[in-house]
Amino acid sequence: MEEIKHGMVGVNGIRMHIAEKGEGPVVLFLHGFPELWYTWRRQILALSSLGYRAIAPDLRGYGDTEAPSSISSYSCHHIVGDLVALINSLGVEQVFVVAHDWGAIIAWYLCLFCPERVKAFVCLSVPFLPRNPNIKPVESMRALFGDDYYICRFQEPGKIEAQIAQVGTAEVLKNILANRKPGPSCFPEENAFGIDPENRVTLPSWFSEQDLSFYATKFNQTGFTGALNYYRAMNFLLSGNLIWCIPPQASRNMYTMEASRRMCLCWRKLL
Repeated sequence: MEEIKHGMVGVNGIRMHIAEKGEGPVVLFLHGFPELWYTWRRQILALSSLGYRAIAPDLRGYGDTEAPSSISSYSCHHIVGDLVALINSLGVEQVFVVAHDWGAIIAWYLCLFCPERVKAFVCLSVPFLPRNPNIKPVESMRALFGDDYYICRFQEPGKIEAQIAQVGTAEVLKNILANRKPGPSCFPEENAFGIDPENRVTLPSWFSEQDLSFYATKFNQTGFTGALNYYRAMNFLLSGNLIWCIPPQASRNMYTMEASRRMCLCWRKLL
């Protein structure tokens, strides 16, 4: 990927890695779990050839972007704050956003909190999920799918990381990214990643051993904790009592604590 440029940008108190190519209107690509900017490598090349500036960051906690240790640092407000600061650093008022999985969830909140910064949003998965004031998201998923549901299994810090280390990063990524099983993703305690020595997962044609190696090498360097903290912050993420974490210098709107409080109260009433 020599044609793609890489750089580091200071955003919202952390250093963020971005990959980009092209000139013109900005298209911001947001990846999911367990992925990186690399997910969008082909789209970066394609869109840049059509007159767009295509940019894909490693989101907070992933790849070469910094990973704060506190779970509370992975709320939607922190991550939207990163994106607002990134957009500001590009010197543009609006961007097109293309996202899926966790990237899509965060993009919905970017549209909700800062609609004036989004020209259009292409959501490839995960529809907008309004807050349910009667139950926390993790508890609702536990009630629907049980304790083995992957989001429930990700909650205890360190536990799933230890199981990943035991199985091996490449094997885990292969089983997650190449999984073709329909239905809810469950990680049973006795064999969390469904590893079957007699029936190894084969990679699809669009995902090569070289691609797997890229992801595995990076996650071996950084670990999975930053990425898993998105799931561990889910209850916090959808709390109606949260206030904006976006500092004034990161936003053109110059948010204040009082404005944040009003926003949260209005949000709670609307949802």
